[in-house]
Amino acid sequence: MRTQVGIIGAGPAGLMLSHLLHLAGIDSIIIENRSRDYIEQRIRAGLIEQWATDMLVETGVGERMNSEAMFHDGNYLCFNGELHHLNFRKLVGKGITIYGQQEVVKDLVDRRLADGGQILFEVDNVSVHDVDGKTPKIMFRQDGKEQEIVCDFIGGCDGFHGICRPGFPDGLLTFYDREYPFGWLGILSESPPPKDELIYSYHDRGFALYTMRSPTLARLYIQVDYDEDIKNWPDDRIWEELHIRLGGTCKLQEGKMLQKGVTPMRSFVCEPMQHGRLFLAGDSAHIVPPTGAKGMNLALADVRVLSRALTEFYKTGQTARLDGYSDTCLKRVWKAQRFSWWMTQIFHRFPDELPFDHRRQLAELDYVATSTAAATALAENYTGLPID
Repeated sequence: MRTQVGIIGAGPAGLMLSHLLHLAGIDSIIIENRSRDYIEQRIRAGLIEQWATDMLVETGVGERMNSEAMFHDGNYLCFNGELHHLNFRKLVGKGITIYGQQEVVKDLVDRRLADGGQILFEVDNVSVHDVDGKTPKIMFRQDGKEQEIVCDFIGGCDGFHGICRPGFPDGLLTFYDREYPFGWLGILSESPPPKDELIYSYHDRGFALYTMRSPTLARLYIQVDYDEDIKNWPDDRIWEELHIRLGGTCKLQEGKMLQKGVTPMRSFVCEPMQHGRLFLAGDSAHIVPPTGAKGMNLALADVRVLSRALTEFYKTGQTARLDGYSDTCLKRVWKAQRFSWWMTQIFHRFPDELPFDHRRQLAELDYVATSTAAATALAENYTGLPID
């Protein structure tokens, strides 16, 4: 097979990259090791920044989102038994969109196939070759047959555990990694969320987040040990802890738990994000703790930069944007890492925390809740820094 851009991974990054390239008249082929049904049913968080919401609409894949998503103008901070509302729309003129990542994937898959795009599902034994030359290759197996894609460039959108990052030469990459001493126990409940917008709760017993998938489906999280066994958390214990950490500030309605599990937290960045004609995007290059809601948004930002760089190359032959891809993306990545770490450290209780730290966290939360300047800084980062 021959194409201009070979893309490994059919998550939001790979699918959006292919879509943007198609709009620019550039051919691509996506390969994915999972089935279509798997990627479309894989539940992931779905908080979309304002610029990314606008991009989905402007590029023709936002129709269902516009009719089914929940659009929020702010969120709530809960501490010391009180709720404090931050109005992002008034502070920075932007809001956020609640729309599951799997729904974004469905919309992009439908659009790519409708536009005649190629997505090859359930492939295995994937490897990349000759990325230093002008015709890199992707080797893989599908239905028991060995296959090859010859292309001009490769988009490595295959996630943290993918094959693209390990395909870089030994010694080229620098890794920045931080693991946290806690995780999130998350549930999906058949019940309405306690408020119309997200609640970030700081409590003596640990962090809690009250969010939603729809007006009738609540997505709720509590801080637990990173290696916590979900068997230690029967439904009654989870509900009790959620009530306690909400502090009686509003009513939490219990419902049937459809899902529950524990997710550890980490921060990770690799530099650079490119080598030869292989470009990493999304989780293959960086991971953020979910507190700042930046994962999918960073992936979309990466491929926006990459698609523009590739468009410039094919239209003019110039490589300035391609050469600067990594540096451009990493500026945003590190700002998102800073914000995600900041949100994580002010809301979570750390095992070795001193009484001083507890009082400092409360002071910082009070500062955000009562200072327009501090609230504006949070709102600017949360709704999405300027994309250009």
